[in-house]
Amino acid sequence: MLNQNQTPLLDALKANAARLHAAFYTPGHKRGQGISPRLTDLLGEAVFRADLTELSELDNLFAPQGVIQQGQQLAAEAFGASQTWFLVNGSTCGIEAAILATCGMGDKIILSRNVHSSAIAGLILSGATPIFVNPEYDPILDIAHSITPASVEAALEQHPDAKAVMIVYPTYYGVCGDAHAIAHITHQYNIPLLVDEAHGAHFAFHPQLPISALATGADLSVQSIHKTLGAMTQASMLHVQGDRININRVTKALQLVQSTSPSYILLASLDAARQQMALHGKELMFRTLQLADEARTRISQIPGLSVLEISPSSFVALDKTRLTVTVSDLGLTGFEAEEILDQLGVTAEFASMQHLTFIISLGNTGEDIQQLVQGFMTLAQMMSVNKNKKNLKLPKLVWDDFISMDNSVRMSPREAFFAESETRHIEETRECICAEIVCPYPPGIPILMPGETITANAIAYLQKILAMGGMISGCADTSLKSLKIVK
Repeated sequence: MLNQNQTPLLDALKANAARLHAAFYTPGHKRGQGISPRLTDLLGEAVFRADLTELSELDNLFAPQGVIQQGQQLAAEAFGASQTWFLVNGSTCGIEAAILATCGMGDKIILSRNVHSSAIAGLILSGATPIFVNPEYDPILDIAHSITPASVEAALEQHPDAKAVMIVYPTYYGVCGDAHAIAHITHQYNIPLLVDEAHGAHFAFHPQLPISALATGADLSVQSIHKTLGAMTQASMLHVQGDRININRVTKALQLVQSTSPSYILLASLDAARQQMALHGKELMFRTLQLADEARTRISQIPGLSVLEISPSSFVALDKTRLTVTVSDLGLTGFEAEEILDQLGVTAEFASMQHLTFIISLGNTGEDIQQLVQGFMTLAQMMSVNKNKKNLKLPKLVWDDFISMDNSVRMSPREAFFAESETRHIEETRECICAEIVCPYPPGIPILMPGETITANAIAYLQKILAMGGMISGCADTSLKSLKIVK
């Protein structure tokens, strides 16, 4: 057992920030001396003294032998891994590295169709061929959940030469599929289960939360420590256990997709966040769950509102710190409700057609919950006074309408990305092969990706999202008047 009270990287950074010396190394602001006064007005001066480079005392992220290596070993123990890598380019680079480490050109990888756009980037970088599995879908709430063990088993029976399986656990809505059963099925083919666990970094620290991906038997998981714990934005971790993952390939892949000038402030925030959770995680998560339960109970009692609860037929567990509120019965879209709540001093994580989703974490307070509940009470009162309540005709993301495992992917994402392309008016792109990523963001789940057939239903859904106040990202023309297609 390691001493989890240690913060080796944070301590080394603190000592070097305080050391008086003439700096003739990067960054150019020289420990804050050259920083714009406008920035020091916002952030103060101390943070820039800690913005240091790979000094000998601070170790090297790509060949760690000192304080970074010690910090990663401590993190591996705290999160239940055999080996952990610190990430400064977010979970995005971890997902890309996971695919690069397990799949080469033309190799098949089985993955959920509601993967994050970073997985598509991983497919483009690696040249792997995706075998997509449609997630379970709730047509009433219009929410895609997780893929099922049965669908993974069917895909592996059809493609026994696949090199890996990748799942999203939990989804952006906090929904967890049966990762334990999927791991068991995947391992029967002696291939690894890769898990995008970006939103589940807190799972290992309280028994009332879903179990962590590694605890279900997954071989690799990528966690955004900044999303639900106390690290700074972009600070993430990649964890591995067992012998199905080639450690050297992970290291080499991360060298491809991470900055060679990593931020030591981000790295130190990972060290600090790990120590905080190792020592106090259970009590912090207990308090967070209490706040989430209070919010869920009080909001569900407001007329016209409902909250997402666990559905035994659709998923195994729900992260109770993730609160999804359905507002469509008020005659509002999620986008409209988000705008009103923002004016009331309450900002959601993201809006969708019918819902608003909120992340409740160790940083929230009882006052925050009171403001959230009061905001929804005011919203409901405003809509009850409004006599012209709209009858919403919301578009549904019916996955089977435009996503098929058999015919949607006509080229590999890499082939389509590098193929000669042309831009056409969107109405002229039906049945063409898409040459770019097109996704509503957040949550960053592509509706179209390079190599897929552009269907009329996909176009109609995306246009409806724009018309109702949503945002499209990833493509060159975010107004969606045109799309890039393979020539």
